[in-house]
Amino acid sequence: MTGIGLLITGPAYGLWPLTVEDQVNSAFERMRTDTLTAVSSIASEAGNTATVIAVTVVSCLGLLLMPKLPRWRQATFLALAVSLQSLVFLAITEAVDRQRPDVHRLDGSLPTSSYTSGHTGAATAVYGGLAVLVLSRVRSPWRRVVAGALFLIPVVVGIARLYRGMHHPTDVVGGLVNGGLSLWIVRHAVLAEGFLTAPPASEAGTTPEAEAGGRGQRSGHVAVIINPTVTDAGDRDALRQVLARHGHHAPKFIETTADDPGGGQSSEAVRNGAALVVVCGGDGTLRAAATALAGSAVPLVLVPCGTGNLLARNLRLPLSAAHALDAALRGTVQRVDLGRIEADGLPPTHFAAMCAPGWTPPCCNAPTPMTARSPSWAGPPTCSPSPRAWRRTPRMAVDVRLDGAAAVRRTARMVLIGNVGAVQGGMRLLPDARPDDGRLDLLILDPHGLGGWISALWTLLRGTASPQPAVSAPGEQQPARGTDAPVSFFTFRQAEFTFDRAQPRELDGDPVTPGRRLRVEASPGALTMLLPVREK
Repeated sequence: MTGIGLLITGPAYGLWPLTVEDQVNSAFERMRTDTLTAVSSIASEAGNTATVIAVTVVSCLGLLLMPKLPRWRQATFLALAVSLQSLVFLAITEAVDRQRPDVHRLDGSLPTSSYTSGHTGAATAVYGGLAVLVLSRVRSPWRRVVAGALFLIPVVVGIARLYRGMHHPTDVVGGLVNGGLSLWIVRHAVLAEGFLTAPPASEAGTTPEAEAGGRGQRSGHVAVIINPTVTDAGDRDALRQVLARHGHHAPKFIETTADDPGGGQSSEAVRNGAALVVVCGGDGTLRAAATALAGSAVPLVLVPCGTGNLLARNLRLPLSAAHALDAALRGTVQRVDLGRIEADGLPPTHFAAMCAPGWTPPCCNAPTPMTARSPSWAGPPTCSPSPRAWRRTPRMAVDVRLDGAAAVRRTARMVLIGNVGAVQGGMRLLPDARPDDGRLDLLILDPHGLGGWISALWTLLRGTASPQPAVSAPGEQQPARGTDAPVSFFTFRQAEFTFDRAQPRELDGDPVTPGRRLRVEASPGALTMLLPVREK
């Protein structure tokens, strides 16, 4: 934006369309009347520094003082967006010295540069921020009307500043861009759970599945499967309050144990008549509960409380426990795929996010090391794929058989099977993976030499899949024999892997018994979930 300002006041000065700006300002000066001047004064005040500060402070206090459920994240979003816009505005005005329009200015001379319009930028940040919160948090059917009115205020402020002769048109556009970019940046940084909304109560049961889910919830109790190692009394109270607001006044809280991470509790809850199972924990708790509920019509609500939360992140659920539960209870019943595995030394089970036979990358590792040969990664999972760590991993030899085709011999540094594609940090190791497409995705990483590692890292960081040659039925992607691609992507419904020697294995970040053989198949729509409605 600073560069554009320097361009406007330098090389582009006197070029079209900048040559018509003076005509626009003169036209606004000629149309002045006492009534319009009074209206423009009121509109201009909506973007005045004192007004913007007052609206921001009052709005943030209102969000923080909301009964039962303070909106800390939303208050932080609004305050940071307004602050960022102000800092950018001050930096630009220091770097770009632009004179105000050569017309009679109704507000006198101001000490700052004409570029950009501070009133317009501040109004965009505060009123646009309120509009974003209304769209994402309010259930009323009038929320779009209210948001539209809020979005209109910065435009009115900009027109008022033109009318009063305080800015050129490009200054007003610059203010709108500054405020809009500040909102976009801060929203992605602070409201990390994504732009989720829930329909008003009158719309919540418009689909047959949603109506059936709603009837089930009213006729049975709610079971909350909770991992005590990642939750405390405050979390339980917050969940209890959210459930009460949605008409569930007697939820049954059931703790997981070291011996049973959630599967037995979920099965028992369904046998005892639960119409809704809320799973409050990390990926391990979710996997155990999902295995128990696979094929059941009882909806599961995922409340992320652990460190990884891969499925929750890929579904873009709120990462705040209370917000996640509230959004889901105002959502609809949807079907989500699971992966089902059979392996030597392991009873048949499911996974919801990813399965990693062999060594697992740092971005998927659980804090517990899998074997003495595997690197130990302490603390919460992070996504920082390290070539040095991958290069230390022994190359594996594996026979891969996809969808009934002939087995293909491959070597690999890593084999990753996913129902979802993104890991912590937002990196998509499986770019085309979706939890509702009825398929699973496979990544085989096998770089050779420095060039291979550079190519592999570029492919993974770019987050796009390269199509593989098909060798069986049309549309089915199979590993090409003898391929030396550093990164290979495939999709399948059923796959078999046979390694030359026993390999460590992980399911949704949890280490399981090492082994040589693994059979994986997609279970389309196996898990019934209650998920928030996403704004289109």
